[in-house]
Amino acid sequence: MPVYEYEHAEKGCSLGKQFEITQSISSEKLKTCPNCGKEIKRLISLVAVSTPTTTSALKNHGFTKLVKRDDGVYENVTATGKESRYWDVNKPGTMPDIKSKIRD
Repeated sequence: MPVYEYEHAEKGCSLGKQFEITQSISSEKLKTCPNCGKEIKRLISLVAVSTPTTTSALKNHGFTKLVKRDDGVYENVTATGKESRYWDVNKPGTMPDIKSKIRD
């Protein structure tokens, strides 16, 4: 079950100003503290996102990694298929084919 963070609108109670509650994802968000009954609001929690770090891992996950090589020239180190290895900002035909990598 997900853990949701809540915050008291005013001074906190024995749970603290901010506290966590484990609730079903289908449960209604709480409007009052289950401990003291005061008004609370649900917070948007920070999440940790793990991203691939190697060029091959980025490529396998469908990412495009551009490395600046010169003024206006970037190397596409994750180029696939018929994509150009170098992208020159003055030559639109060399731009990476992002649409081929985007999927639902």
